[in-house]
Order: sequence, then structure tokens, then C-alpha cells
Amino acid sequence: MIPSWKDVLSQEKKKYFIDIIKFLKKERLNKIIYPDQKDIFNAFILTNFNDIKVVILGQDPYFSKNQAHGLSFSVPKNSIIPPSLKNIYKELNSDFKKKYKFNHGCLERWAHQGVFLLNTILTVESGKPKSHSNIGWTIFTDKVISTINLHRNSIIFLLWGNDAQKKCNLIDKNNHYVLKASHPSPLSAYRGFFGCKHFSLTNKILLQNKKEPINWFLI
Repeated sequence: MIPSWKDVLSQEKKKYFIDIIKFLKKERLNKIIYPDQKDIFNAFILTNFNDIKVVILGQDPYFSKNQAHGLSFSVPKNSIIPPSLKNIYKELNSDFKKKYKFNHGCLERWAHQGVFLLNTILTVESGKPKSHSNIGWTIFTDKVISTINLHRNSIIFLLWGNDAQKKCNLIDKNNHYVLKASHPSPLSAYRGFFGCKHFSLTNKILLQNKKEPINWFLI
């Protein structure tokens, strides 16, 4: 039986997961933690397990106010577009030979189309990148990736940067598609992200598998 997210999440009510929740509850008493409690699992809420077509792996959430909302690379509509997302938009325009003006950085409509926007770490302390990298989130998100790998077919994994590419060993390349590039951050976008054409390649693969392509400009 193909599981739902409810099945996946309920199976992970193990000690490490309970410890994460307890840790966050305690930390929130005197520290600012992003995203808000209600937004931590937004990627799972907005993209049903059986609707996933594409997985875009991020690292940990944005660590500044009004940015993180539970989707990798995405920010709420009223937030300034972060540099990495600006570069994603730049590559999109280049890939499709467009000059589209992106007015915000909210990628919820990608999520609704089957783009699972997963960070490998789901929380962060304000102003401290990677501060929650060792509290157990990677155990959980590795299980999520492994479950997608096991129960779905022909999923396209977009792995940008070294951290995302470390998850390759969880993916059966005979059953899924893996597209790799450098991270879209200003520090590394020129090392292979620009010009990767991952968005048009993804749509080509989706069409080959008789799936609806993603409208990347629907945001």
C-alpha cells in the first residue's frame, strides 16, 4: 500500500522525534526559533505524498525574521526575495528565454503542482544558521527521502550543492531521476547552477512520463 504523509509521520513517533519536539518546546521559551511551530511541516501539508513529481532539497530554514515558512528556498509573499531564490529566478528566465518579473518569493504554487520543497533540517535558531543541524532532523528527513524512493516511481530529485547531493545514496537512480548542480547561492551559483537548465529538463522528463509539466512561472 502506498503510504500517505500521515502514515510516514506516525511511524516516526520514536524517541529521537519526541526529543526534537521537546527540545523545540524548551528552546521557544527563551529563544526565537524559525519557522513558527505551525509552519514546520508546511512542505508536507501543501504537497500530498501521492502528488509528488519533483523534490527540491534545501538545507536548513532561513534564519531571519519573516522568511522561513516550511518550504525550501521559499519566503512569504511580503518578504524580500533572498539571494539564492533570486538566482533560481534568474536561471528560470534564462532556461526558458523569458524576462519574467518575479514580484515575490512564495513558492506555494510550486508545492501545489507537486514540487516537494523539503529542507533536510526543519528548524533553526534566529541568526544562527545550521544551529539545529544536530538535533535529529536529518534522521527524519532521510526517512522521508527513503520513503519517497521506496514507494514512488520516476520522481525527479533536484540536488543543488554538496549537502543536497550527499542524499544521493538514499535514491535508486534506476527508478528515479537525479539532476545535480551547484547551490544557487551567490557564492556558488556561477560554479554550475547558472546554465544547468534543470527546470526545462524536469518538464521534459515529466512529459516523457506522461505527467503534467510544472508551470514554474506560476507563483
